Amino acid sequence: MIFETLSRRFYIMLDIKIELTKCPKEKPTDESKLGFGKLFSDHMFVMDYTEGQGWHDPRIIPYQPFSLDPATVVFHYAQEIFEGMKAYRTAEDKILLFRPDCNARRLNDSADRLCIPNIPEEDFIQAVSTLVSVERDWVPHSADTSLYIRPYIFATDVGLGVHASKHYIFSIICSPSGAYYAEGIDPVRIYVEDEYIRAAPGLTGFTKCGGNYAASIKAGELAEEQGFAQVLWLDGVEKKYVEEVGSMNIMFKIDGKIYTAATVGTVLPGVTRRSCIELCKDWGYEVIEGKLAIADIMAAAKEGKLEEVFGTGTAAVVSPVKELKWKDETAYIGDGKIGPLTQKLYDTLTGIQWGKLPDDKGWTVEVK
Repeated sequence: MIFETLSRRFYIMLDIKIELTKCPKEKPTDESKLGFGKLFSDHMFVMDYTEGQGWHDPRIIPYQPFSLDPATVVFHYAQEIFEGMKAYRTAEDKILLFRPDCNARRLNDSADRLCIPNIPEEDFIQAVSTLVSVERDWVPHSADTSLYIRPYIFATDVGLGVHASKHYIFSIICSPSGAYYAEGIDPVRIYVEDEYIRAAPGLTGFTKCGGNYAASIKAGELAEEQGFAQVLWLDGVEKKYVEEVGSMNIMFKIDGKIYTAATVGTVLPGVTRRSCIELCKDWGYEVIEGKLAIADIMAAAKEGKLEEVFGTGTAAVVSPVKELKWKDETAYIGDGKIGPLTQKLYDTLTGIQWGKLPDDKGWTVEVK
């Protein structure tokens, strides 16, 4: 909550009530088998919204189901949004968040598009930090593991009718997680989808709403049947320009330059994407954000100019790509091995996130 008084800005912290569980779960003893998004910690954050009252009653309670009426509007009209972020344990036993302000800002951008009330950035960060502090024993200790954090908001009005809800729940849950991909940092095969589309101008492509992901499942399953790890989506108008991969943004190193789709409405503005762009520019690379035709990428591969391809995302961090399949063409990248820039980005980002490298950017926030 923020008040303006005589040109001075005051922030009033949330009064978060904490109810600790009386039946704590048994924590995993073998962190090599954590997987992703399968196990959840003991507690959750919950805060309610009522029109005319605003956000209220922030609390941390034992992890439990929500009780919702069958006519709750989120079930029927999908008015909901979410975020994805992580907490990392350093060798000094500190717990770090990575750029939580970016997640807070993106959540509100999604909220604006879905007609959901904003949450002040300070409140978002406080809620995440407080929950992670309560759950610090759930942050794994092993290399390449983390505590995945899922903030989300959903509409809770009861009744059928397409309009913005007057009531919402903001919740945060946590999941101790290992590497996102079973194959870890090994390069993956990507299928370029040219029939189905993920997003179109004016729709919700730039938001993190469940509908975007539900619409991607069909193409993802078809790609998986052919042995591909992910789908690369093309633009929804001409089906010509690359946009993003199902769970990641994507970048191409062509003849020494870095290319990636611009986040102008149909592409998710990824936090990891943003961080990679900043690092690449620091290292002297020219980064071009704009339209890049899939035909030009395949041509660059034939000419030997497609040097590296990699996805970027909170869960995946940086994921190298060894093969692109489009129509009857196949592009093979880097002899099937991770490229030097991809490796450097991965090492730098994870080094900062786990406190192994100095954070000269001020990207990390320590949880007390």
